[in-house]
Parts: sequence; structure tokens; C-alpha cells
Amino acid sequence: MNGNTGYPKVFSLGLQHVLAMYAGAILVPLIVGSALKFTPEQQAFLISVDLLTCGIATILQSWQTKLSGIGLPVIMGTSFVAVSPVITIGTQYGITAIYGAIIAAGLFIILFSKVYGKLLKLFPPVVTGTVVMIIGLSLIPSGIKNMGGGEGSKDFGSAENLILSFGVLAVILIMNRFFKGFLRAISVLLGIIAGTIAAALMGKVNFQSVSEASWFHIPSPLHFGVPTFHLAPVVTMLIVGTVILVESTGAFLALGKMTGRELTEKNITNGYRAEGLSFMLGGFFNAFPYSTFAQNVGLVQLSGVKTRKVTLTAGGILICLGLLPKIAALATIIPTAVFGGATVVMFGMVVSSGIRMLRDVDFSSNSNLLIIACSVSLGLGTTVVPDLFAVLPPMLRILVNDGIITGSLSAIILNLLLTKREHKPAEFTPAPAVEPGLKEG
Repeated sequence: MNGNTGYPKVFSLGLQHVLAMYAGAILVPLIVGSALKFTPEQQAFLISVDLLTCGIATILQSWQTKLSGIGLPVIMGTSFVAVSPVITIGTQYGITAIYGAIIAAGLFIILFSKVYGKLLKLFPPVVTGTVVMIIGLSLIPSGIKNMGGGEGSKDFGSAENLILSFGVLAVILIMNRFFKGFLRAISVLLGIIAGTIAAALMGKVNFQSVSEASWFHIPSPLHFGVPTFHLAPVVTMLIVGTVILVESTGAFLALGKMTGRELTEKNITNGYRAEGLSFMLGGFFNAFPYSTFAQNVGLVQLSGVKTRKVTLTAGGILICLGLLPKIAALATIIPTAVFGGATVVMFGMVVSSGIRMLRDVDFSSNSNLLIIACSVSLGLGTTVVPDLFAVLPPMLRILVNDGIITGSLSAIILNLLLTKREHKPAEFTPAPAVEPGLKEG
């Protein structure tokens, strides 16, 4: 990346990734903090430390070493899978038990990463394509709710929210239809900026959070006290960690497909090891478990830019946001409807990626058709009807209460039960060249 325009381009693309995942990154600490009756100061700490650790986790995963890191354009964020278990553990055992369980789960994942790496054989094209498609389908309802202004908002579905969300969607589509190169690559970023400006003119942007935020803050480790370890919370978080690895595997394979890189068992193992390190990092800094963000996988597909320089830059931006609360607060002024217009495109791109991965599947096989049919139905059904398994014990609800988890486990189990011949992992074909001036990193 040479020349004076190189870094500004990479920075803009990295900022686009940050904005794409920002709502999800701050939503989890807001939900958890509210459920556990945190003070506003504690809430602010949770958000700052979460952004900081998201950035470090992203760099750990994108930066490939001999022992850890998948080495793909990955953005790490707080996993929504952990929200309900974290609240339950905090309510019953106290906040220090949350971080003890997260640290223990991270250590377990690191120690048994090679065992987890054997999971790759369970992901032939019919499974990987189905899982990636389910991830996108499960996220779309969230994007649609955001388009209306966010679930539970007083002005949900108002004309202003719909104008903003569809306006952002229109900007993204126009940029992709009539522009090429760098401008097309940052179409989502430009759509969010345009939508926020329009919202400000409509009086829907509140700058109070920016004015009240401090300029600099260094999150302290073990802020809420020394972690405590209890059997039930640790076992619960181990299950959560395993489920997160299943989700991440689908994202890894989707990114491998996009970048034309065939992932080996060692690559997957290193990715799991980085996830375990991210877990421990989250526990040590009183944050959360982390996983690969699916919306950013969709953004990689949409932008066509597949270099790790962009995600490493995004990791650096997130670290700075965690240290500079006033700058981080700028992203909080973006209205939910504006995010909705952008995320609905990216979530749809995740679905498209899954469909593209399914092109390697033999659709003349009735077993493959059943695997896809049952898994998509259960995954999407659980997302739409989250109370389906409400009568199950809490430990089992962790496994089946999330559409992504339910659909993924269904695809894996049905593939083992219905498929007689031995499958190989998904074949990877070369991805299209990146935009001019953006080399593979």
C-alpha cells in the first residue's frame, strides 16, 4: 500500500467495518448492564472496555502467527449468544462469577483447540453453506426492526424512520450501481454518513452523549473485583464457548471462500486458539466472550475488499475508541434507523454468501435437501418464535434458544445421520481480485 492515498483508503474501509459492528458491540453491554442494575458510570465503563477488547481481539484473530489467529479479514465482537447466560450467572452468582466463567471457558478452548479443530470434518459444503445462510437469515429480522427505529421505540415504523432507512439503502445501492473502486467499497460508510446528516437535519440526532463523555480513559483490569469460579457458571460458559466456535467456523469458511484460501485443520485450530485468548482477555478486563461478527463477513462480500490491512486498521480504531470515550460517543449519535438501512444489506449479503457456498452441493441427493430444509426451517423458526423451547431446563435452552445455534447443530447432526458417504471440507475457489490499490494483506 504505497502512496499518499493508501492509508486514508484503508482507514476509511476500517472505519466502515467499525460502524457496521458498532451497534452490536455496544448493545450487549447495554443489555447486560441494564439487567444487572449497573449505574451509568458502570455502563460507560462496560462500553469503553468492550470496544477496547473488541479491537485487541480483532487484531489477535486477523494477525496470523504460528500458534494463533485465522489470518483472514475478521472483525471480532461481543457474542449475543452469551447475553442470556451472562445475565443468569450475574443474577444468581454475582458479577465476579461471570468473569471467572469466561476466563475458565477461554482457557479450556485454548487447551483443547486441537480437539475443536477436528470439527472441520463436520463441515462439508452442505453444512457450511446452510450454516452461513442461517446466520444471515437469523440476523435479518434484527436489521428490519432497526429500519423501523428499533424494537420497542416510541416512533417505530414512523415515516421519518422509514425515509432514513430506505434512504441509506438507496445510497448504498446507487453507489454500487454507478461507481467503481474505492467509492463502491465504502458505500456502506457513505450511506451511514448521509443518513446521519439527514437525521440531524430532521432533528433526530442528540449530541448530549458526546458532550458528557470524557476525552480519555484507561479501562482498569479486574474493575469489578477478583474473578470467582463456580461449577455451574463455568460449565454453562463452556457450552456457550463451544456454540460460539460453531458459529465462527461457518464465518471462517465463508471468508475462506471469499478470499480463495483453503483452510486447513491447523488454520481452524489457530482461529479457535485466538477465540480462547479473546475470551480470557474479555474476562480479565471485565468484558464479554467474543466471536466473529457475521455482518462484517457480509461487508467483506459487499465491498469486495478482502485485505487484512483493513480489519487490522479497524482493530486499531476500536482500541482508540475504547481509550477516547468522547470520540466513541460520536458513533452513538447515529440513529437506529440509519443502521437498519445499512445492516439489512449486509445481513442479506451473508445469506447470498451461504447460497453461493451451496453451489457445490449435490441437489439430486435427497439427504442434502433434507439437511438444508430442516436446518433452515428450525433455525429461522427459532429466531421468529424464540419461546419455542421455553419449557426446557436453562442448560438446554442455551443450546436451542438461538436460531443460529439450533440451525447449525441441526445441519451438523443431520449430515452425520443422513449422509452415508464421507464428505471432505468445502472446496475453495479463487475469489475475485480486490479493488485497485488494495492488495491482499
